[in-house]
This record gives sequence, C-alpha cells and structure tokens, in this order.
Amino acid sequence: MVDTATNSKTIAKNTLYLYFRMMVTMLITLYTSRVVLKILGVDDYGVYQSVGGIVGFLSFLNNALSTGSSRFITFGLGEGDKEKLRRIFSTTLTTHICLAIIIIVFAETIGWWFLHNKLVIAEDRVAAAEFVYHLSILTAFFSLTQVPYRASIIAHEKMSVFAGVTIVEAILQLSIVFVLPMGNIDKLKLYAFLLCLLQIGIIIFYRIYCIRHFEESRFKFLIDKSVFKEIVQFSGWSLFANGTIALNNQGILVLLNMFFTPAVVVARSLSLQVNLAATHFITNFQTAATPQIVKRYAEKDYEGSKLLLLQTTKFSYYLMLILSLPICLGAESILKLWLVEVPEYTVVFLQIIIVQSLFTIFDTSFYRALYTKGRLKENALISPSLMFIQFPIVYILFKMGYSPIVLSWASLITYMLLGLLVKPILIIRIVDYTWKDIFSVFVPCLKVTVISVVLPVISYMYLKNTIENQFLWLIVICGISISSVLITVWYFGLDTFTKNKLIAVVKRKLSIIFKKENA
Repeated sequence: MVDTATNSKTIAKNTLYLYFRMMVTMLITLYTSRVVLKILGVDDYGVYQSVGGIVGFLSFLNNALSTGSSRFITFGLGEGDKEKLRRIFSTTLTTHICLAIIIIVFAETIGWWFLHNKLVIAEDRVAAAEFVYHLSILTAFFSLTQVPYRASIIAHEKMSVFAGVTIVEAILQLSIVFVLPMGNIDKLKLYAFLLCLLQIGIIIFYRIYCIRHFEESRFKFLIDKSVFKEIVQFSGWSLFANGTIALNNQGILVLLNMFFTPAVVVARSLSLQVNLAATHFITNFQTAATPQIVKRYAEKDYEGSKLLLLQTTKFSYYLMLILSLPICLGAESILKLWLVEVPEYTVVFLQIIIVQSLFTIFDTSFYRALYTKGRLKENALISPSLMFIQFPIVYILFKMGYSPIVLSWASLITYMLLGLLVKPILIIRIVDYTWKDIFSVFVPCLKVTVISVVLPVISYMYLKNTIENQFLWLIVICGISISSVLITVWYFGLDTFTKNKLIAVVKRKLSIIFKKENA
C-alpha cells in the first residue's frame, strides 16, 4: 500500500522545488519580455508571436503526446514492471520521432502557404519572418522527440532537476536579451537563432541525464504492438483535444494578426504571459501531486487517489484566487510598472483571462481523473467541440467588425462550461465520482470567493483616487486582497482536520527552530 506520510512529504518537497523554479523564472521571464519588446519593437515582436503561433498550432502533437507519455511511464512505475517500462519508453520515443517528421512536412507545406498568404506582415520583414519560421520548426522537431525524456523526469518525481534546468534556461534567455543590442545583425533573426540554440542545448542535457539515471530511457528503435495500441488509443483522443486547444490558443494569435495590427497580437501575448506566470503557481502544485494520484490508482488505492485529487483541486483554486484577485484589481498598474507603455486592450485582455483561469482550475484538475483512469474518448469528443465552436464564432464576429475583446469573453464562457458542467459530469459517469464529491470542492470555493472579494473591491473603489503613488497603491491593494483571501480560506475553506494538521506542522517546525537557537 501507499506510504501516505512519505508521499505527502514527497509532494511537499517537489512543490517547493517547483515553486522556487517558478518564482525565479517568472521574474526573469517578465523582465525579459519587457526588454525584448523594447529592443524588437511592437511590429517585430508581433511578427515573432504570429509566426510562432503557426508552429505552435502545428506542434499541438507535443502536448497531446506528452500527456500520454507521462501517464504510461508513471503508470508503469506504479506497476513496478521494469521490462514493460523499457518497452513503453522506446515505443513512445519511436512514435514521437515518426510524428515529428510528419510535423515538418505539414509545417513546410500548409504552414508555409499560410505564412505567405494569410498573415499581415510588412514586405520588408517577410524574409525575417521566414527565417524565424524555419528555426521554429526545427525547435518544434527536437522538442517533440524530447517529450518521453521530460515525462520520465516528472514520473520519477525528480522535480529538483526539472526546476534547476528551467532556472538555468531562464537565466540564459535573459543573457540573450543583453546580446541582442550588439552589432548590426537583424535583431529578430538573432533572437530566434539564439533561442533555438538554447532549446537544443536544454534538450541534449535532459537526454544525457535520463540515460544516465533511468534504465528505461536507454532507447531502442522498436514498437511494441500492445503498448503502441494502448498509447494510440489514449493519445489519439488527447491528440484531438489538444488540436482544438491549439486552435484556440495559438490559432487566436494568428486570427488576430489576420484582422488587426501586430500591436493587438502583442497585447494578447503580453496578457497571456502574465496569466501564464500566475498559473505556474498552480501547475507546479498539480505537477508535484499528479504522479502520486496516478501511482495510487495503479496500486488500486482508488479512494486515496480520488481524495488526493479533490484536495489538490480545492487548494489549487485557493492559490489561484490569492493571485487572481490582486492581479485583476491592479492590472493597469501592474502593466504600467512592467511595460511603461501598455499596448491598447492589454489591461482588459489580462483581467478577463485571469478570471478565466479560476474556471480552468476545475477543468484541468478534473481532467486528471480521466487521465488517471485512461479514458479520454468522451472528453475528447465533448470538450474540444465547445472550443471548436468558439473559433468560428470569433472569426465571424471579427468579420462583422467587433472588438478583439470578444475572443476573451468567448473563451471565458467556454471554460466556465467546461469546468463547472462538462468535466464534473464526465468524471461522475466514467471515474465513479459523485455529485457529493464535486460539491465538496465547489461549495467551499464559492463561499471563499464571495466572502473574500468584498473588502478588496470596496478598498479598490475607495483608494483608486486617494493614493496618488501608483506603486504604493498597488502594494496596498495587493496586501488587502491577499490578506482577505487567506483569512477567508482559513475560516471558511478548510475543514477542522486540515486546520489541526497545519497547526501541528507549524508548531513542529517552530520547535525545531527554537531548539537550534537554544543549542
């Protein structure tokens, strides 16, 4: 059976590694984005995001297959069959290599046509856009064949390695920014080239590490038919789902480029970056917990797996609320302090997508129940269909002359339906959850949200024109928002058992500190 105490410590330790990684990379990434925008300019930055959007859409296979790889490698570890684990890894990597070749073919044909016929790019920047596009395809190829190695590190719960490499990567990206102003080389081309080299270097490191530390990662070119069939059945539906997600995430950037100026693409991209930085807090927590959820299920501890998933869902929402409330209220000030010159629509884009992220918590968390069970068919048919409908609706609205903001509202409504209705119904029907289980998450989350927003909103309305110093105002509103959520979570979001457990942990840590000081 699962050693609950040991695994809880493992989750906590890995979460700390990932949070440290996130804090460092978030600060570096946000600063890097600001400097890159300044050096490249709005137009070139918009071109980079648009061209990357094409490759991002074509390489949606990466996310789909990453999901399958992680699940089967983690499940194999839970079963303890080393020989099967080797076959899973080699079969997965062989499949990835074949599909990476297919991506190159599509990217250099359909994607190349789209680049020249649909995107709005100034004539004097077409050559630079083509250069960036080819490098993006090359990076996508290597990244796709990297997926099984990254999945192995997460499955083995080596989050310290994962965190360390990501921090180094962020630091090197920052170094690239300082290289850009040197010489007379085209800044956009140089930026794309150096990023490509960096990604290839990171990929090489991951492979060397996995080969040296994990027996199953010593690749043999083979396809085990039984393993391949399981992976295809699982990843096939994930592939369909991720294709639709890519259409709405990367495709939206391309769609914006078709109807609006590069500045609007930049506005959307910047809002996504802030949101991504915020959601990293939660994805780190979920990444640390997911291997334990899968392993418990593989060991047939179904109730333990369910309880851990429900707990992490609730805590993930609380963490997101702590971040989303001050970001929503202070969006304009945050963006001005970060960028100085804020592109039009960026503030509204950010506020809506941050609210959307709260509903995304339920969508992604409940999805892990289906992922653990290995049943993605129903989700792949229903959830992506909602997203797919969203894309043509936004396209029609853009054709009719509506503001780019309509895409944010459409996305928000979609994720509300997915998180509050579609995913709960699916896990009740497929993974034996009950509405009681679902409401054990929804009710405290709703209660905490309603109670905690009152004081910050009143404070926002009163202080907005009272405190002239923008930085001081932001500190005050963030302090009020975070304190309000934390206090509300403690009194209305946690059960007595959890409170007593947290108090015991804090007392134990404090006693250790005092003993060291008195020694």
